[in-house]
Amino acid sequence: MIETKCVPATPEAIAEAAARIRSGELVAFPTETVYGLGAHALNPQAVAAIFTAKGRPATNPLIVHVLDIEAARSLVTTWPAHAQRLAERFWPGPLTLVLPKNASVPDEVTGGGPTVGLRAPSHPVARALLEAARVPIAAPSANRSNHVSPTTAQHVWDDLKGRIALILDGGPTQGGLESTVLSLAEDPPRILRLGLIPPAAIEAVVGPIRLPPLSSAQAEQEGTPLPSPGMLRRHYAPKVPLEIAENAAARVQELLAQGERVGWLALQVPGRWGENAVVIEMPTSAEAYAQRLYAALRELEAEAVTRIVVDAPPQTQEWLAIWDRLRRAAA
Repeated sequence: MIETKCVPATPEAIAEAAARIRSGELVAFPTETVYGLGAHALNPQAVAAIFTAKGRPATNPLIVHVLDIEAARSLVTTWPAHAQRLAERFWPGPLTLVLPKNASVPDEVTGGGPTVGLRAPSHPVARALLEAARVPIAAPSANRSNHVSPTTAQHVWDDLKGRIALILDGGPTQGGLESTVLSLAEDPPRILRLGLIPPAAIEAVVGPIRLPPLSSAQAEQEGTPLPSPGMLRRHYAPKVPLEIAENAAARVQELLAQGERVGWLALQVPGRWGENAVVIEMPTSAEAYAQRLYAALRELEAEAVTRIVVDAPPQTQEWLAIWDRLRRAAA
């Protein structure tokens, strides 16, 4: 059991966190997407500790966080024109670029695969930590593997207390969903994980790209390295069964009649449903919905619901990443 501290992300705490990263310990910190669980990316033992703390499959790779383009280029064998244009447009920010790794990046980071995902976060705490640590930081979401990603320091504490050294509390994250992951190791580029940056915004910079066709369930079964995090069939999931419903009100009513305690993420206030229905009204804009989603799922878990029903969101491009997370949560 590791003694875990959770402290406000003051300059002194960030300096302590940087020293712990350099010494091989694990530190959770906020990014503009979700909280990350960071380790020295070039230290294989430190990276391996992430997988142990999370209970994460060894073939599921990590994203390496860097300060800037220069730091990213030092970790890859090639830096194509597309990478330069995308980094200039979206970094710092929630876009991860997948490129062939060089020998400095341990196989532990990439799940044994030949490519590495890189991004420069924009959150001021994440950037201050990178500046103080002076090393690239490998960081998946700071939660138990497959559970709902954390958007507050309390979420990290709930999942990883006793497993990591330090949590930097920077308040709730603003994005709410993980970064978009784009493979530039393919032609044309391919989105491996939908995220906060929509495909159209990327295509405006580099032209046509492909959406994820890979059957990640097949990749899981074969035990082959995944090219990106967020590709497992079941992921980002609460501890109770979740389903997406076109007629959520009818489904909630049916489950209540069966004696279930039902959590409902509703896009419209549905009125009063009794003590066995825990209803959370969700925002109707995709950006605000994404920011709220993971926290809402954890709130329903805390209410001891036995089933979660989610109103089916709109079928438009700005909702693609939300659909992706909900489908994996329901798998």
